[in-house]
Amino acid sequence: MFRIARPARLALAAGTAGVLAVGLTSSAEAATGRIRYFSSTGQEFRIDNPPDNVCINLQARARTLVNETNKTVSYFFAASCVNFTGNLAPGRAVAYQNPLSVRVIG
Repeated sequence: MFRIARPARLALAAGTAGVLAVGLTSSAEAATGRIRYFSSTGQEFRIDNPPDNVCINLQARARTLVNETNKTVSYFFAASCVNFTGNLAPGRAVAYQNPLSVRVIG
């Protein structure tokens, strides 16, 4: 029985280590901070801690877009992340590009 028990324990330990490694690398992440944007009427909107690689449709076309997160944000002229317009590095802002959707790519 000892010969069976030891390989089983080794397999269990290796399997557990593999599950932990995969689980840690595939967990959902989010940018820390916020994306702020202003409509043409000056109304401010915020997206706090936006998730990575998820398209977010804005509530209004953004006259000014400010990336206050720790990751790069792609912005798109149309909804559903269609018609790529540019990337916005952390701590940067852009005006008069009029995006309607964004995605954190950092």
